[in-house]
Amino acid sequence: MQVTVASAKGDGAENEDGAFVALPGCVAVLDGLSAPKDLPMGCHHGTPWLVRQLGTRLVALGSNHDLPLVDVLRTAIEEVNGLHADTCKLDQDAVPAATVVMLRERPDALDYLVLSDSVLVLDTGSSIGALADSRVEDVAKSEMAAALAGPAGTPERTARVSELVARQRELRNRPGGYWVASTAPEAADHAITGSLRVGDLRRAALLTDGASRLVDVFHEATWEEVLDLLEQEGPSGLLTRVRTAESSDNDGTRWPRFKVRDDATAAYAVFGPDEASLC
Repeated sequence: MQVTVASAKGDGAENEDGAFVALPGCVAVLDGLSAPKDLPMGCHHGTPWLVRQLGTRLVALGSNHDLPLVDVLRTAIEEVNGLHADTCKLDQDAVPAATVVMLRERPDALDYLVLSDSVLVLDTGSSIGALADSRVEDVAKSEMAAALAGPAGTPERTARVSELVARQRELRNRPGGYWVASTAPEAADHAITGSLRVGDLRRAALLTDGASRLVDVFHEATWEEVLDLLEQEGPSGLLTRVRTAESSDNDGTRWPRFKVRDDATAAYAVFGPDEASLC
């Protein structure tokens, strides 16, 4: 498996995405959930810290081929909890969280895991499909519609986004709600997982929603065209295309979205008998 990665900060003060690779063949892409400044936060470390701590553990644990990816994610969450349980209030809704998408190559199989709305695109040669967990879109629908109404960046819009996030926190990692990687190890049991035989996968893309929006928000490309762009221009080429589209809609009214320019991260994996494992 050959892996190339690019990441770009959006409108926020800090890039809350993360891409992590462990040789010879484990890659994870995380998208930290932004926390509005006017809402409380029970962890003083913040979202980027969670993404870094969780991502490094995911690829390290994932290198153990005897450990299923669900167990990898559960164990990683438990280990990160142990780093700040004594200093942060982890028993509440207001804690950092992140989406996760992982891909792991073993001698006889390729394993994948998707938790929440980051996207995994798989090209088997005969078909191209995208996997994402969209349950977050099925909760707090009225608050979500209100948060997307009107031009981005206005005080009214900012207040409605905070209302949405507050409601989503109440539904996070609960039955009937949606699941993300945060402080609840049981969230791992709700991830989308599967395996493919080695040789059945030609190429794959692991995308945060800031990168996948070229397809699923802007409708400016198909998944096949995204894979072709990644092949020809690399992940940085995809992010350039995303930024160009975003700049054509600076107030977020043509394509309603929470951030005009979101953090965007793409990892592109190519498979073949002669490929070296690279980052």
